[in-house]
Amino acid sequence: MSALRHWLAASLLALLAWLPAAQAQAEPASAPAPRISLLSFAPGPVYWQRFGHNALMVEPGDGSATAVYNYGIFDFFQKNFFLNFARGHMLYRLAAIPVPNTLAEYAAEGRWVYVQELALSETQARQLAAFLADNALPQNAEYRYDYFLSNCSTRVRDALDQTLGGALKQAWSGQPSGSSFRREATRLMSPVPALMLGMDYILGPAADRPISLWEQAFVPEVLMRAVRAVRVDGQPLVAREGYWLPPAGGPEAPEQAFGYTLPALLLGALLATALVLLHRQRRRPAARGAYLVLALLPSLLSGLGGVVLLAAWTLTDHWAMWANHNLLLFSPLSLLLIPSLAGSARAQWRPGRTQRLLAALIAFGALLSLPLQLLPGAQQQLPWIAFWLPVHAVLAWNLRQSGRAPPVATR
Repeated sequence: MSALRHWLAASLLALLAWLPAAQAQAEPASAPAPRISLLSFAPGPVYWQRFGHNALMVEPGDGSATAVYNYGIFDFFQKNFFLNFARGHMLYRLAAIPVPNTLAEYAAEGRWVYVQELALSETQARQLAAFLADNALPQNAEYRYDYFLSNCSTRVRDALDQTLGGALKQAWSGQPSGSSFRREATRLMSPVPALMLGMDYILGPAADRPISLWEQAFVPEVLMRAVRAVRVDGQPLVAREGYWLPPAGGPEAPEQAFGYTLPALLLGALLATALVLLHRQRRRPAARGAYLVLALLPSLLSGLGGVVLLAAWTLTDHWAMWANHNLLLFSPLSLLLIPSLAGSARAQWRPGRTQRLLAALIAFGALLSLPLQLLPGAQQQLPWIAFWLPVHAVLAWNLRQSGRAPPVATR
């Protein structure tokens, strides 16, 4: 009996010793699930802010600090940053940033912040929070950046889709957006016309194919709108939403980019007309000097622009710039015309047969770009054709006339 009492007492002591440890182990599992929210940020004035931005906010259920998981971190001082940027090898990374820091940054820039709390199940919320925490570890944080296929918004989209068992991709992949990568990029850049023109010039035909809503969600504001329509198990994915920081009158993204085909045509026609008139007045030194400037500048622009397009196609991984049809308008061959055009200031200037054929070839390339617009999936380059076709045609005609005519008599 005494032995039984000793055994019971020892068992009770062991049980009492085990209970606190078991309770401590059970506490994290019994803590409320984290709350996950999608944060969307207004476009900013700097060129890399023009697409807008987004992130995922995790509010842990255990009372620890709320973190904003931001996939948009890059470092100008990263080794070979600008070379990697040019080659299409740019690295971005994920970082967990405190909420006050995030809000202070966007408030200082006058950019709105919109929050959408997501109605995830406890299992889904824990899974997503664990994924983000693991993804933010130094050994996992970096990723290869792509403007359209792998940016801050697509990473957020993919994390949500993974958590929802592929529901987003299934719903959005077959849903036409009515847009293209070019249309989205140019409209987002259009508040800064120089950036919009640069984007339109550098993008090739791959940027003009129709894209689905899934692909269009590379734009943060598109993802923000798209999640509103998502239902999971019959319930809306967005539980509640609203502005954390209201709009402050900064540059908003327009619904579409401004059209500039007519202005480009007028400018090209004006330049072509000036070249014709000045060529007819070549007996005057002032006319020859003006002709020299107006012929050299577009030829230099065309040639250097073509070299950039050719380099983007052959030397980089920027797939959206490959096989750019603007090479028919921005022709590297134009650089070969410059020595001949430089002689146009002389009254005795007579371009040789090779230069005349070269100018004709450049003009033919510009002309060829016009019927290409009729082909399915054609690159949208009509404004560039409107400007360059008359300019290249007149330069070719002037060289032909100068090569066949005797030297002009001077006064």
